[in-house]
Amino acid sequence: MNTLVVITGPTAVGKTELCLDLAEHYGIPIINADSRQIYRDMQVGTAAPTAEQLKRVRHYFVGTLALDDYYNASMYEQDVIRLLEGMFNGQDNAVALMTGGSMMYIDAVCNGIDDIPTIRDDVRTLYKQRLEREGLQALLEELREKDPEYYDIVDHNNPRRVVHGLEICFQTGLTYTSFRVKEKKERPFRIIKIALNRNREDLYLRINKRVDWMVEHGLEEEARNLLPYRHLNSLNTVGYKEMFKAIDGEWSMEEAVERIKGNTRRYARKQLTWYKKDNDIVWFDAAETDNIFKYLVDRLSD
Repeated sequence: MNTLVVITGPTAVGKTELCLDLAEHYGIPIINADSRQIYRDMQVGTAAPTAEQLKRVRHYFVGTLALDDYYNASMYEQDVIRLLEGMFNGQDNAVALMTGGSMMYIDAVCNGIDDIPTIRDDVRTLYKQRLEREGLQALLEELREKDPEYYDIVDHNNPRRVVHGLEICFQTGLTYTSFRVKEKKERPFRIIKIALNRNREDLYLRINKRVDWMVEHGLEEEARNLLPYRHLNSLNTVGYKEMFKAIDGEWSMEEAVERIKGNTRRYARKQLTWYKKDNDIVWFDAAETDNIFKYLVDRLSD
């Protein structure tokens, strides 16, 4: 049976090198499931695969979108399923490998995503202007009136998700909640999900070291080059938001770097909380490379 192997886990846990080894071992490409590495011109701040790594193994969905391209988990689901159909076409025991830390992207491919309407350009422009003019708090109050159930669960500090809920309400006349049916889709292939973890102290140390590496390899310069695009959703992410504040003079560079580390650690905890709700995931310590290979050999031979 054709199989999609998914390797996930919190940021900086060590997914990259393991997946490069797995891809080389099975002679297959890597399907990227990091929602920010999909964009071009963000290599340092997203820890995107290096030129050398891209030469070692072919990657899909790395640096394929312009910063202002609209993209979401539903579109990713469609693109990956189409790719897998081509990879599995005529095969009986083919293996594909997907890796990344974007929880919604992985869920979209493994479980499917609700068929939520695509927002029209005029509606998107309207709410972008309203967000700039009225601010997030005003839109939150409107969301509470129009879709109180979604208001209760949405991240109140994430303008993209708040606005998206309102866009759906405005365009359809229905609540965003009414489209979130959470029905799992059947896939014509087997899915093996593995999550990597480390003890918390080790993980935090790796996160801090990664941020230091980013700073040493030009994160500030990259952020300065991206300043004209700071309003775009693609740049509404840890690393760039803090750098923009330092460049504006609101924070010192030292404070910005410490904030990046702290916010990245917070994001890693959020990832772990999300993954631990998934009973299909098999957990390994990131250092257990041999055990992971053995587990996959056994599972793929079933």
